[in-house]
Formats: sequence, structure tokens, C-alpha cells
Amino acid sequence: MTAFSKTNILLPKLDAAGMAKWSVVACDQYTSEPDYWTKTAEIVDGAPSALKLILPEVYLEEPDCDKRISVINSTMTEYLESGLFEEFKNCLVLTKRTQADGRLRAGLVGAVDLEMYDYNKGSKSQVRATEATVKSRIPPRVKIRMNAPLELPHIMILIDDPKCTVIEPLLEKELKPVYDFELMQNGGHLSGAIVDGDDADGVLDALDKLAEEELKIRHWSGLEKEGVLLYAMGDGNHSLATAKECYEQKKAAGSPDAELARFALVEIVNLHSPALEFEAIHRVISDVNAYDFVRTMEEVLGLSDSAEQEFQMVGLGGKVKKFGITKPTSNLTVGSLQKFLDEYLAKNGGKIDYIHGEDVVRKICADGSTIGFLLPAMKKSELFPTVIKDGALPRKTFSMGHAHDKRFYCEARRITRL
Repeated sequence: MTAFSKTNILLPKLDAAGMAKWSVVACDQYTSEPDYWTKTAEIVDGAPSALKLILPEVYLEEPDCDKRISVINSTMTEYLESGLFEEFKNCLVLTKRTQADGRLRAGLVGAVDLEMYDYNKGSKSQVRATEATVKSRIPPRVKIRMNAPLELPHIMILIDDPKCTVIEPLLEKELKPVYDFELMQNGGHLSGAIVDGDDADGVLDALDKLAEEELKIRHWSGLEKEGVLLYAMGDGNHSLATAKECYEQKKAAGSPDAELARFALVEIVNLHSPALEFEAIHRVISDVNAYDFVRTMEEVLGLSDSAEQEFQMVGLGGKVKKFGITKPTSNLTVGSLQKFLDEYLAKNGGKIDYIHGEDVVRKICADGSTIGFLLPAMKKSELFPTVIKDGALPRKTFSMGHAHDKRFYCEARRITRL
């Protein structure tokens, strides 16, 4: 029943020191901090590294982008032919990531079936996007993946397993360790172990039981047509969307690589891991007529002093007032507010910024030329129901961890034939 499965996984034959240079943070981090990536290159210093197999998005608009992609593909082939990798057949990898704050985040690396993934809003597929997918971001990434012989995932997919039945039981087992090392640049620590045989089958059985529980909930609620949402995107949705596009193109062309391309390497993580925290992303509006803006918002959203969907508005001189929405248009406060902001700014002009941290919002709004919105952090229990009900979350709904806690590349998988 599950879209997640065992697969053949490649790991470099390196000691802990070598792995520390091999593993680098997800390519979509530090996009406005080129110094981070310069420092990463200095740390790698010519050693075998995933850095040479990815294109950090800070360089995506550079004029030599096509040349970088060509070098990436040739380096992948070089690594494969040199015998750098050891292949572990028909397995999963249990990852244990000790974050910079000391908390442990456990995950499972395996393959997800792209036939069971649809990123479009309103999808009923087992694997779904949690936020709107920007289709214009896919073609540049297709150029990177289409002719690549390898994939390395920074994709993290969430499962809703409050009873901790899938991943957590593996933490008590004696599994074959395959790496254990310190990550660079405040990334924390990463260790991994092979999960195969009965242990891997137990994982898949537990996922099937989660799906069965979801089916029961749909039946009791009269929502059988909604389909089972078993996997919700946490990070890397545009990378998974790119994998889907490459697969569809290869399938349509009858490529011999289509069956390999049908699957993508991902890490699944329990939504209820104590290491995962959802932090609110606030809004700041500028260059609008404050009187007209507030009047229109009161009319459209039915603002009151108290209601189920509440937020705080930061106005002139940094003054803060709580409001409630009596005419919600979304399952979440941020959804109702974002819909209004998008429509108002499209019609009347103005600018919107997305801000982390309440103190930053208050500081920005102190001069009286901007209007800020302090939003509540989304509860973990709201994620899956909101995706089911609304189709996807509004953009910038929540942040899940700091940049240095994002997934680091480690495992790889072949996506072309020998």
C-alpha cells in the first residue's frame, strides 16, 4: 500500500574524516550567503564530496551554470567508475541526526514511487506537497537531473505517526552501522545504519497500518473520496517535483532509464519527532494606504476582538493589538490572512516581506510606515488535516528548523542504467 520502499543505496567508502568532507548541506540553503559555500569549498579542499555532485542554488543564475552542470555529471561518472561507492542492496538507512541544539532527529532513507506523488493543489495522491509548487522553478532543476547518473536527496517527507510505530522501534535494535561523523559548519552529528531483511519489512508493514488507520478515519468521516495522505512534504518539494518531471519525460520517450527514474531517494521523518519544531513566519506590509488597508481588511475578514483565528497586528509606533477573524477562508489563520493580502496587494499595490522573529517585526514597524502581522505557530496536528482540507498550505506558513539543521547529503542512488 505504501509509496515508500526499500532500494539500492550507494555510500562512499570513506572514514569519518572523509565523510565530514563528503556530506554538505542542502543546495537550497544559504542562497544569499555565498561566503558559506566558499567556506564549504575550502573545507572540502579537493577531497571526494557531495559538493561536487550538486549545484548550490546561490549559483543557479550564474552565467556559467550550464558548465557547472556538465562538470557535475562528469564527476558523478568519475566517482562511479573509480569504485568510490559501496552499494547496499534492497534496504533502507536509519539516520540519526544530532542537531546543533543537541536534539536527536531520526529518519529513514529509502525510495518513494513518483507514480504516487502529485504536487498539484487538490491532489488526492498518497504523497502530496504541503505548500504551493512554483512550476517555474522546475525547468532549471530538470537540466541538472535529466542526464545525471546519480541522485542525492535533500528531500524530507513527514509521516503522521503520533504513536511512533514506524521509525522509533528501530532505535532499540542492533543494526549494521555504516557511517558516524561530525558534520561541517555547525551541522551537528550524523550516523547511519542499514535496515534490511525482517527489520525493513517491519517498517513497511507499519506504514501499511498507518494507511489502514487513515482509511478508517476517511470512512467514519464520510471522506472516502479524499484519498489517503500518508506522506506530506517537509523539505525539498521542488526537488521531488523535478524528479517527477524527469520521470514523466523519460516514460513518455520510452527511455530504458524510466523504471529507475520512477523512484526518488528521500528521507522520511516522523512529524512528532521532538527535534522538529514549527516556527511561525510573520508578515510585514509597506507602501500601502494604512487607513484603506485596515478598513478593507475589517470588511473582508470580519475582524473582531476575539475569534477562533487570531493574530496580532503591529501598527503605528510598534503598537500591538490582537484581532480575530470571523470570516475565515482557510483552515489556518495564516491562510485567511494571506489570501486577503495577496488580493489586496494585487489590486492596490504595496510590498510584503516574510519575517522570522517577533522582535524583528516590532523593530521594522517602529517608525509607523509599515504594518506587521504576528501569526501563531502552526500546531503539528494541523498539518495533515489542513493539506487534506485546503489542498496545500499558503506559502511561508511555517519554518521547520534553522539552515544548519536542514538535511545534509550523504546517501546516493543510481538513476541511469549501467
